[in-house]
Amino acid sequence: MVTLTDSAVVKLKEMLQGCEEEDSLRIFTKPGGCSGFSYGMALDSQKDEDDVYEVNGVKVIVDRDTLELVEGSQVDYVDDLTGQGFRIWNPNAVSTCGCGSSFRTATRAGQPGSCD
Repeated sequence: MVTLTDSAVVKLKEMLQGCEEEDSLRIFTKPGGCSGFSYGMALDSQKDEDDVYEVNGVKVIVDRDTLELVEGSQVDYVDDLTGQGFRIWNPNAVSTCGCGSSFRTATRAGQPGSCD
């Protein structure tokens, strides 16, 4: 399961307001980034192969391949001197890049590459 902080819930509810087709937060990963896998998030709708969680009224969807990499993670929304945006705290990550947008786990290294 992936959880959301209170600040992430507030921001996501704002973003989802008025959206009809994209009614959920999708969390996904893809090979790449300097550590092996890169995180991604988007407003989307559920597909058959997704696991769905509801956290304080916000639906979170994760495909099964991604869930293996991010199980137990927490999504936070921060607005501080370093910037604003969503951040993922992943307990499975054994290595991350300096910007925090890519990672690898103890069992899966991904395909390290450019952080573009």
